[in-house]
Amino acid sequence: MSVLENLEPRNVFHYFEQICQIPHGSGNLDRISAYLEQFAKDRGLFHIRDQANNVIIVKEATAGYEDTEPVILQGHMDMVAVKEPDCDLDLAKDGLRLQVEGDFVSAKGTSLGGDDGIAVAYILALLDADDIPHPRIEAVITTDEEVGMDGAVAIDLSMLTAKRMLNIDSEEEGILLTSCAGGLRADCRLPITLTDRPNDSVCMEISVGGLAGGHSGTEINKERGNAIKMLGTALQQLLERMELHIVDISGGEKDNAIPIAAHAVVCVAKSGQKELVQALERIAQETKKEYQSKEKKLYISAVPYEEDKVKTEQIFGKESTARLVGFLTTMPNGVMAMSADIEGLVETSLNAGILRYECEKGEAVVSFAVRSAIETSKEKLKLWLRTLTRAFGGKMDTHGDYPGWQYNPDSRLRADMIRIYQELFGKEVRVEALHAGLECGVMISKIPGLDCVSFGPDIFDIHTTDERLSISSTKRMWDYLLAILKQK
Repeated sequence: MSVLENLEPRNVFHYFEQICQIPHGSGNLDRISAYLEQFAKDRGLFHIRDQANNVIIVKEATAGYEDTEPVILQGHMDMVAVKEPDCDLDLAKDGLRLQVEGDFVSAKGTSLGGDDGIAVAYILALLDADDIPHPRIEAVITTDEEVGMDGAVAIDLSMLTAKRMLNIDSEEEGILLTSCAGGLRADCRLPITLTDRPNDSVCMEISVGGLAGGHSGTEINKERGNAIKMLGTALQQLLERMELHIVDISGGEKDNAIPIAAHAVVCVAKSGQKELVQALERIAQETKKEYQSKEKKLYISAVPYEEDKVKTEQIFGKESTARLVGFLTTMPNGVMAMSADIEGLVETSLNAGILRYECEKGEAVVSFAVRSAIETSKEKLKLWLRTLTRAFGGKMDTHGDYPGWQYNPDSRLRADMIRIYQELFGKEVRVEALHAGLECGVMISKIPGLDCVSFGPDIFDIHTTDERLSISSTKRMWDYLLAILKQK
């Protein structure tokens, strides 16, 4: 049974619902890519599906628009797939459970993937329609944008003819994005040496949770708590008082999402169990007070860890525990610099998004999303991380390095979109820069002179389980898109 069948624009929500029934988290895109390929085949449209699962679909101009400049419509097919701890869905295999509440579409217990499923839905609705006037449409739907823009980096665009592009990957109606930061992913790897667990010890699970989280590009300036950083600091405070050893540790789900939870199983002497619980209660109180205005649901707890869940009698050695906890405590995280040119714009930041223990490799890994509008600042932040990692005996790998998108003062597309917005809605649109990464910079590097603007409907709390898409805004931005395409 369709949940969204009565929503307008009907065809847009039809395709959005179909997309939501196909698992399409980053790195799990074979099925959604095959679906897009089949969509093009069924309609006899020229298409390309490459080895990176990117899909290009071309629809020729409608009557009267043959001489109008062609346009690229661009979005990405992957989503940040996160779920609540008690959600029973397997996001690698299961579709989402959509729900409608008032003006919003959301997913029960998971993220929604409005970023950027709504772009794909807009594009499919256009390609499927036979009553919408438009120039030649060159649809470019990329893969793994959320984990480093890997699809955009890999794609071959040499067959395209358009020199203007609408990137439908913005989450705030009434704003045109015309530049963005560049970024990269960094994996900091710390070696772990194991030792035997003492006989007179107990295991405790220390948890940090209840945080708001959010997108590490658009919401990093809100100074929300980072569960991995909080866990590291709490463990360091405990180490100042007593000896403990890590047994297992993890936190976060995506490097570009501010982590909402982190956990560590630690081993302490039985005689120190009560002291640990009391000390952590004080740490929890202090931390809650620090974040009382930003993190209303924050909790930090310590409970006995069931012995039958302990998978090994090996624990982190004293030095390995100290090195990892020291790194988590001292690692940079959050806003590093604000723009001196644009008020309120973050210039440089990083987010510690994933913490995991890879027992088979004997390593603890912290994965960061690094961003900056200034390339040299990005490189210096990378150097900072690399130097710090080395100081704690580890090594750092980087991947997914993508360029920023520089503002084009002579953009004709931007001028047209400003005018059309005023004519359609009777008010001025805002033109802004973005700290989060967009694929426009990569696309421009492949098509010199490409004129780009990014826009989209209202989507709130993206990359979290509270993500929700505005129905009315989706309709307005659909009307806006059609008006742009109708322009000769």
